[in-house]
Amino acid sequence: MELGILVIAAFVLVVILAITSVRTVPQGFNFIVERLGRYQETLHPGFNVIFPVISSIRAKVDMRETVVDVPSQSVITKDNAAVTADGVLYFQVLDPMKATYEVNDLQRAIQTLAMTTTRTVMGSMDLDELLSQREAINANLLRAVDEATASWGVRVTRIELRDITPPDDIVQAMGRQLKAERLRRAQILEADAEKESQIRIAQGKLEAAKLEAEARERLAEAEAKATRLVSDAVAQGSNQALGYFLGQKYMEALKAFAASPNQKTMILPVELAGVAGALSGLGELLRDATPPRSPEPPATAKRNPWSVPPTASAADRE
Repeated sequence: MELGILVIAAFVLVVILAITSVRTVPQGFNFIVERLGRYQETLHPGFNVIFPVISSIRAKVDMRETVVDVPSQSVITKDNAAVTADGVLYFQVLDPMKATYEVNDLQRAIQTLAMTTTRTVMGSMDLDELLSQREAINANLLRAVDEATASWGVRVTRIELRDITPPDDIVQAMGRQLKAERLRRAQILEADAEKESQIRIAQGKLEAAKLEAEARERLAEAEAKATRLVSDAVAQGSNQALGYFLGQKYMEALKAFAASPNQKTMILPVELAGVAGALSGLGELLRDATPPRSPEPPATAKRNPWSVPPTASAADRE
């Protein structure tokens, strides 16, 4: 009877020892095993067996990437501006034994380290740099925190600043500065547009002046040529040239007199027939003295409304 009880007790003890010696580690975790208070081994995911009674599980280490919030804190920048910043940090345990024995409360230690590093990095920069170089700040924070946590068997994979909030008075000043900058840009654009407009107007006036000068030059050349032809005719001994000039001025004066709005009646002098004859004769002389030109298509001559047909002389009238 006693022997049976001993056998049953031994069987129950073996079952209990077998159950306590079996450990199943889930995926994404590592278990730290201690034997008599000292580190023995690390159990990886799957079925594992440990020595019962004298061995125990010291810690269950999560090997997955873990996120830690960096609480909001006040930071004094290099130019003495107080800003409020918060962020988020991602880390992953690479060595579960170091993460268990090298640091106490791993997540709290990483969070505190991230806060102090954030104050150090942001405190060495001006406010403008903080607001415009967030990626550089994240890179500096990641490098500093990752170097500090390397001895803990941890790799910091990413640090992101979620928000950087300056004081209200600085925000208002920045708004006024932005408004002034945009106004300055608008004024510069308007000035450039006005400058371009003035340049184009000046160029147009210059072109018009050039064209006008060319026209005057051509007119002067034509008058010089006409004067030269008349001079040649005078040099040939013809008194009709002087009569031509006087007749031309005479006809221009009559034309201006007839175009007057207050003139209703015009009396032509008797000498007008002689003047017209002089003009006609000198015109034929000028045509004879003019060198021949290249043939041109015939054009219909227009009748001068102020020309007077030649009249008979006084002897013929008698």
